Parts: sequence; C-alpha cells; structure tokens
Amino acid sequence: MKTSLFNFELPESLIATEPANPRDAARMLVISDAFEDKLIADLPSFLRPGDVVVFNDTRVIPARLFGKRGEAGVEILLHKNLTSPSPLVGEGGERGYLWQCFARPSKKIKSGDRVFFAENFHAEVIRKLPGGEVLLQFNCTGSVMRAHLERHGHMPLPPYIEKKRYADESDKSRYQTVYAKHEGSVAAPTAGLHFTDKLLSAIDAAGATRAHVTLHVGGGTFLPVKTEDTDDHIMHSEFATITPETADLINREKANGGRVIAVGTTSLRTLESAVDEGGTLNAFSSETDIFITPGYRFKIVDMLLTNFHLPRSTLFMLVSAFCGLEKMQAAYAHAITSNYRFYSYGDACLLYRQDQGTTEAVSFA
Repeated sequence: MKTSLFNFELPESLIATEPANPRDAARMLVISDAFEDKLIADLPSFLRPGDVVVFNDTRVIPARLFGKRGEAGVEILLHKNLTSPSPLVGEGGERGYLWQCFARPSKKIKSGDRVFFAENFHAEVIRKLPGGEVLLQFNCTGSVMRAHLERHGHMPLPPYIEKKRYADESDKSRYQTVYAKHEGSVAAPTAGLHFTDKLLSAIDAAGATRAHVTLHVGGGTFLPVKTEDTDDHIMHSEFATITPETADLINREKANGGRVIAVGTTSLRTLESAVDEGGTLNAFSSETDIFITPGYRFKIVDMLLTNFHLPRSTLFMLVSAFCGLEKMQAAYAHAITSNYRFYSYGDACLLYRQDQGTTEAVSFA
C-alpha cells in the first residue's frame, strides 16, 4: 500500500508534552460503529466478566546518555542490547555490554573512538551502522551498568517532546507504567501510562482478568516510514516474551467466550506474533518484527486500547488494519477537531476490531 494513504495534518498544538494528571484523567475516544467521547477512567464500563486485559510489563531504562568524544559532545540513545545473555569480554577483563545505539551527531564518529559519560563509565565505538546508528561496547555490565544509567542516564522521551524540553525528574516516574517489571525498553508502552492502581482494581471489579506479556520497546519505534510503499519498509525487531501460564490463561478465557483486550500496540504485536493459524496462543520468547497493515487477519485480539499515533507511522498502519483505514481516518479527524492530545503523553482510543478484511482508503475531511 502507498505510505501516503496514512498521512494526515496534525496541529502542533495537539502534541502533548506533559502527561495527564492524574493518569486516568486522560480522554478516551471509543471507536466502534460510532464514536463516543469518554475518559480512561470509564474503561471498566466497557469490560465484561471473562474478558482478559493484556498489559506489557516492560520497564523503561534511562537510555539517553550525554557524553564526550574528545572535546565534542555526543548524544547516545541505547537501542538494543546485543550481548545478553553472554556479554563480550571488554577492556581489562571486564564484561561489557554491547549495545546498538543511535548517535547524534554521528557523521564524524569512527570505529575505535571512545565516548566518555562519567568517571569509570565509557564505551568504545566498535563500528558504525546505517541510519545514524553505532555499535558501542561499554566497560561495564549488570548492576554496575544499571547504577551508571540510573545516575547519568535520562528517560528517553520521544523526539517530538525532546524538541521542546528534556526529560526532568518527574519523567522518571511518569514515563513508566505503574506495573513495570522487566527492564529493557528504551521507550514506554504508552497506552499503559494511563493506568493507576485504582483503575486496575476497577478492572478486577468488572470481572475481567489481567494478564502480562513483555515486549522490550526499541528506539526504532520513533522512526517514520520513509518508503513510498509499505511493502518496502523494513520493520525493526524487538524481544518479546509470553509465559506458558499466561498463554494458557488467555486461551482458556478466550475459549469460554471472553474477549482479549490488548493495552497498547506492543501487547497486540506480542500476542499476534505468538498465535497460530487456529487461534491458539503459544508461549513465546523471541525477537518479533511483525508489521501489521490493512489486510492483516487478526487471530486473537478483539479490542485495543492505544494512544493517537504519528502520521505515516507503522502504528497508525496497525490501528488502520484493526479498525479499518476509512474509520480510523474519520476517528482521527474527529479527535483533531475535538482537541484530543496526541502521541506518547496524549489521550487514548479504545478500538473494537472490525470484520476481517481490507478497507478502502479515503482522504481526511
């Protein structure tokens, strides 16, 4: 499909740079046969006993680092740890993590350069990669690396927020879900940022079951689709896990008539990566680069809670596959005229899956 079909004009004033306070005060556009303007706090009223609400319990690390290459400043965004579970041996016999990273500026960086972030905390450039990325080997690992990141790292807010402000102390908690558990993401699963302990309890009270999967979100989630045709786009891969117990739980509730509600596109992509053609969810622990565009036939997810996404992004393509391109174009037009807040710190929408099949494209009104 032509990438231009997924383009739209968004007023910059609707790009949220601060989160809603409290979290569950954000707005929620319900998209089914019609549009309903609600709040995130209303979500439990759309659930019924037997439903399974699936959350991504990844934990964001302070992945943005500012260092020096000689006298030149360098900004590093960690993207993917390539050494786990067997880190390479680094300088002085230390075992150092090998990370694929985005670097800025990257033009003058060359193999063999060292980037210093603090005393006893540095990395060597192993080689340059396409697209402004570099391969860095750090001089530490494990708890030492985590301690350095906690002290010197910054939460990796998306570029459209970083253009206006750098992360501050409040982002360390607000750019993290309240149920975050497994470290590894360099971007938040943003639909989950709306949840509070009170809202989670309300989901339980509605008779729905909560389940957790893990997908470590990579920096590639910020990258726009630059190809003219979606078939030519190379999707970034991310590591995801579903335990056997979670797969059994979801399969059992689904067989009993419950619906599967994915909180965020990362949860949806994890589930759809692990389900077979017959609709049975399997345990999963692997990289996934699933790229969902209109025409994809969903096998397990019935509803999706997600934020409002960027034009020409893989995520807007995904929601267009889930709900129909024409309907999502109309929904986004409604959201824009109704002043919904967009992107990571913005509002959300609750999508009901359309009948399986391809929807024709139309232009935004």
